[in-house]
Amino acid sequence: MNTATQPAKHSSSIDPRHFRDTLGHYASGLTIITGDDNGEPLGFTCQSFYSVSVEPPLISFSVMKTSTTYPRIRETGKFAVNVLAHHQHAVANQFARSGTDKWVGITWNPTAGGNPILADSLIWIDCTIHAEYEAGDHFIVVGAVNELISSERHQLEPLLFFKGQYRHLKNGD
Repeated sequence: MNTATQPAKHSSSIDPRHFRDTLGHYASGLTIITGDDNGEPLGFTCQSFYSVSVEPPLISFSVMKTSTTYPRIRETGKFAVNVLAHHQHAVANQFARSGTDKWVGITWNPTAGGNPILADSLIWIDCTIHAEYEAGDHFIVVGAVNELISSERHQLEPLLFFKGQYRHLKNGD
């Protein structure tokens, strides 16, 4: 069994493109991780998001170590997860770009903790950073949930990513 103190030995024979293409066969939802740095909204698109624990309520996301936005969010100690609805393709693209104003044309409101919540998000979860772990070229961030809205708020479907394309559920699926 591998532990954080005994890293596993990894094969270097796996082609990175083949790895990405293979894992692309696993459908995932799309989120925007947001934060607030002294009144300036921050955010980035994230597809690696999941629940960790019910008691206590914990969630997690992964972010590339090269992110320029996440270090600023880390410094605040808090963030929000905005789960995107199927019609928010453009929002996902806008927040995935580097070096641009990601907030142009974006309507949002702050949580009680001050983190931006995007209009029309399917659900949102406001968190404080509970833990962070290095994992290869990413950080795994665990968040303690402070506030959230119920998925019953919207009758919308989630925006999904599968085989390198945006997808959404169809009626009857």
